[in-house]
Amino acid sequence: MQATKALTVIGEIRAMLAQGVRIALEKAKDDDKLDFDALPDIVIEVPREEKYGDFATNAAMQMARAARKNPREIAQIIADYFPTHSTSVDSVEIAGPGFINFHLKDTWLTEIFAKIVTEGEQFGNSSFGEGKKVQVEFVSANPTGELHMGNARGAAIGDTLAGLLQLAGYQVEREFYINDAGNQIEKFANSLEARYLQALGEDVPFPEDGYHGEDITKLMASLVEKEGDKYQKMEGSLRRELLTSYALKIKLSDIRSVLSSFAVEYDCWFSEQSLHDSGAVEIIVKRLQEEGWLLEKEGALWLDCSRFGSDEKPEVLVRSNGVPTYYAADIAYHDNKFKRGFDTVINVWGADHHGHVARMQGAMEALGYDRNRLEVILMQLVRLYRGGEIVKMSKRTGTYVTLNELIEEVGKDAARFFFVARSADSQMDFDLDLAVTQSSDNPVYYVQYAHARICSILAAAAGEGLSVDENTKINYDCLTHESELQLIRKLADFPDEVVKAAVAREPHHIAAYVLDLAGLFHNFYSHCRVLGVDKELSLARLQLITVLARVIKKALAAMGVSAPQKM
Repeated sequence: MQATKALTVIGEIRAMLAQGVRIALEKAKDDDKLDFDALPDIVIEVPREEKYGDFATNAAMQMARAARKNPREIAQIIADYFPTHSTSVDSVEIAGPGFINFHLKDTWLTEIFAKIVTEGEQFGNSSFGEGKKVQVEFVSANPTGELHMGNARGAAIGDTLAGLLQLAGYQVEREFYINDAGNQIEKFANSLEARYLQALGEDVPFPEDGYHGEDITKLMASLVEKEGDKYQKMEGSLRRELLTSYALKIKLSDIRSVLSSFAVEYDCWFSEQSLHDSGAVEIIVKRLQEEGWLLEKEGALWLDCSRFGSDEKPEVLVRSNGVPTYYAADIAYHDNKFKRGFDTVINVWGADHHGHVARMQGAMEALGYDRNRLEVILMQLVRLYRGGEIVKMSKRTGTYVTLNELIEEVGKDAARFFFVARSADSQMDFDLDLAVTQSSDNPVYYVQYAHARICSILAAAAGEGLSVDENTKINYDCLTHESELQLIRKLADFPDEVVKAAVAREPHHIAAYVLDLAGLFHNFYSHCRVLGVDKELSLARLQLITVLARVIKKALAAMGVSAPQKM
């Protein structure tokens, strides 16, 4: 992980410990206790169990080959030379094959908490990303039907990742790619025409490969009700063009609306058709051909994917009839992305696009870009369950369950939390019954209830004339109960958890974090009274839960989930 411009509260401690290890090694070398040419990167980790200290490092094992000594011997030398007198380290111990465990002084957590308080609303933000431009493209569903469960999962994952990247210091843009060109739109046009004429009473066959959704039937029936047979006598191609233009506006408006109700707002809606209209697709094909990347076969132009250093087969860019493929448009689209100045482009795709990833990254390489600047998150399928049974069909339409219906049934908050809580690469079972259960078994309810309970305590305190702000003098040293210290320790991790989730492109980490945080609060609530105790202690605990509420709210906001004050 690269260095940050401004370290987090835990990052400062890691940096202090790493510097202490480097000082110890250099001093040992000066005293001829160790002999080495260069120091490795010193990694400071948090042990899995508290008995092994607050932090630990495997630096001694890293040094074993270079120093030509047993790791435990090196670890002991580091411990002997470590400058504990000038740090907050209380003791250094050796464990296992050569791990070095650091136990910090009792006051380290309350000192950290004081720093967290001074950061106020900014706590959780970092400059890790250094303002680098990242685009996250997600959902990008064909505007020919309604959004389904796969789209819903992609929306939650993509939007949350974008939010985390922003907190981590990146400049982020959210984008929706409108597939308004090509074969899918032709099928859409033919389907619209058939439903329109049928709505006027004509006995016309419906295309075998058409879109059978009830939404298209209703859309054309509505058009007939509004405008009658206005398009009936028109030439077919013009009629299809006008019907398609009309339907796309409505479908895109519906998509925008349902995504907005799912707390997803885009910075850019990019039209595939605009690539064809501007000549961008033709330019890309010509460029690849001039640079020797294309093969001519069977009257078509193929991209020689075997040159990407894989077993990929050639892919058609221009069909024998001269019409570019979706792949050609997709290459032009991604070229456009990088020309807009994004340092990294992230796509959230369904798992069925797995075979397209290497080809698209290879195409970027063919255009002269670093293929690693294009990242793809692949999502597995979602299975809905109700009453222990798989739900395959919508009660309303008899087809797939839509995002609109999911929001109506379980609410935006539960849906988004459930989708984000699981790793994108794992198949997801969505329990509709659990999502509406008001109990600790429901993770979103569990977290939101923690926030609401904190707000209730703060309101009660205010009623007694007790509150805290930046001018309140508080003695944090009175926070000594184990549950208080556990909360502070978890709070301190927040900025690093945000960075970890953002850099790994794994937003589920933040869901796990806020669940743990809620659990620690519920434990604290069981053991520590905030009101009705000594005023000094009460003020300290009020400050603790004030910060806690702020962090829970911020973490939930990144996930697109609300933090209610009452439940």
